Amino acid sequence: MSNRYYATGRRKTSVARVWLAPGTGKMTINKQPINEYFRRQTLELIVRQPLEYAGMLDKYDVMANVDGGGWSGQAGAVKMGIARCLVQCDEKLKKQMRDGGFLTRDSREVERKKPGQKKARKRFQFSKR
Repeated sequence: MSNRYYATGRRKTSVARVWLAPGTGKMTINKQPINEYFRRQTLELIVRQPLEYAGMLDKYDVMANVDGGGWSGQAGAVKMGIARCLVQCDEKLKKQMRDGGFLTRDSREVERKKPGQKKARKRFQFSKR
């Protein structure tokens, strides 16, 4: 078996390619440290969730390339990629990751705007007269 593990994570329109390697817990996203790339603390916490849940926060280095979507979608995509990598590392973690909800693809997408309406569901004000 190799020392590096690779997995893909998706959320909304974001796609993350994630590599996991034994290390000290350093996280790099798009060649930037995690705190520089995700400027909000909440997004950093989302990305770290699978490693914390498995108790391996300081055992693996994470390198991710993420593309498409916004900050929230990208954080969710990286989270899913990390969870899938952890399952490759240790098959015993699969049930734990599944129970934590990290392996389930959140399939919610933005609903398209309809013609004759302001947004997807919001309509223009109705006037009887």
